[in-house]
Amino acid sequence: QVQVVESGGGLVQPGGSLSLSCVAFGSRFGVAGMGWYRQAPGKQRELVAHITSGGTTSYADSVKGRFTISRGPANSTMYLFMNSLKPEDTAVYYCKVEAWGLVRPYDYWGQGTQVTVSS
Repeated sequence: QVQVVESGGGLVQPGGSLSLSCVAFGSRFGVAGMGWYRQAPGKQRELVAHITSGGTTSYADSVKGRFTISRGPANSTMYLFMNSLKPEDTAVYYCKVEAWGLVRPYDYWGQGTQVTVSS
């Protein structure tokens, strides 16, 4: 069973910066893609950014140019660097890990970490 642990988050003023980290434990066959999602109150969970095992990245239009996703050298760690934060970025941020099974990858989620952008 793969465990996903997120850290970071907190309260920041508009225009500020914050970083999130995610670590996947217990993946026997390695990790394929990893992604950050967020869910604001009353809204559906949405994709923020995604990175493949090869380092290809994609971003939601709302965060392009402000957020940067990256992976650590062990490939089971992921980061999200958030700059120029806006109140509308306020949400619970979730890490999703696509961990390989015998045949295909399976999705595992973290518990979520709160990001609040407010003055």
